[in-house]
Amino acid sequence: MPKTADTKPSILKAGTKAPNFTLKTTPDQTVSLSDFAGRPVVLAFYPADWSPVCTDQMGLYAQLMPEFKKFEAEIFGISVDGIWSHLAFSKDRKLNFPLLADFEPKGAVSRLYGAFEGAAGESARALFVIDKKGVIRWSFLSPDGINPGADGILSALEKLE
Repeated sequence: MPKTADTKPSILKAGTKAPNFTLKTTPDQTVSLSDFAGRPVVLAFYPADWSPVCTDQMGLYAQLMPEFKKFEAEIFGISVDGIWSHLAFSKDRKLNFPLLADFEPKGAVSRLYGAFEGAAGESARALFVIDKKGVIRWSFLSPDGINPGADGILSALEKLE
């Protein structure tokens, strides 16, 4: 669902099959959504490493990892930043989940999920909970300046049980 630069993102809705993707998590490692078939997956698209709201949001998810693990859920942060920025950000913020680089072609996966801000050239702040069969069960688009927290994610994971 590519959007033009002057339109708001329109993210994929619940009931939609989650598009598969493969993105780099380190210079020589990739992650594919299909690798996690049979497990719930949380995708947290965010605008940029190091920004204050993104730092708070990703830090919150790291703190809540025990809650996500209760549901056997994998969580991935995704932005258009490169892998070196992700690695430095992750180390500095002590993140305990992978950050995926939607870097080249820039925003390709964000576009697939309808979560690309064309005017800003970055991912929108969008959340997706994907069930064990690869179907989106919950999605949420938050304003860039607001940390969406984790309540919606945790509620959606509970409903998968």
